[in-house]
Amino acid sequence: MNDGRSDAPNARARLDALLSRIIEEPERRLEITAEIERIFTQRRAVLVLDMSGFSRTTQVHGVVAFLMMIHQMRLLAVPTVAACDGVLLKAEADNLYCLFDTVDDAVCAAREIIRQLTTVNVLLPAGRRLYASIGIGYGDILVLEGHDLFGDEVNLTSKLGEDIAQGGMVLLTDAARAELDPAITTIEERASISGLTLVYHAVS
Repeated sequence: MNDGRSDAPNARARLDALLSRIIEEPERRLEITAEIERIFTQRRAVLVLDMSGFSRTTQVHGVVAFLMMIHQMRLLAVPTVAACDGVLLKAEADNLYCLFDTVDDAVCAAREIIRQLTTVNVLLPAGRRLYASIGIGYGDILVLEGHDLFGDEVNLTSKLGEDIAQGGMVLLTDAARAELDPAITTIEERASISGLTLVYHAVS
């Protein structure tokens, strides 16, 4: 998936052209919108990983140490995502955005990443240990080949991974929990963000 080819059916240039057509032909908005959704929508599980604890690291050790920790995280996380049948779609600062066919695969990757970090941290000095919080969602997502992803589940998942989860936590949206193997235990929680009450599920 992540080949970055500009001629891919769901490449950025294709989307930009269709959005321009809506501007040029507003009377065809519904028709073109349906075409965009048909071309770009995929029903997938999305995983958003956010690293934590960097403010103090940067202040004490400098920006190179910060960048090295991001690099270490990617070296560990990206092969793990691939091993669980996922794909890294976007890496942005200390965040990773990954897609999976199933929520079970996404949870498999999340658990293995957290496990590996726990193991690695035993060998690292306290100020340079690696911590990650992870959100997982599921639903219809607009995917730009090798570039970006959009949708309500992406937004909810980002809030879970970046704003709610603490280091070492894996949190699922309601939609993701509904797709997860019932044998996996989760705990339902609630949080208020931007005036909204968000129900989520913490993987035990």
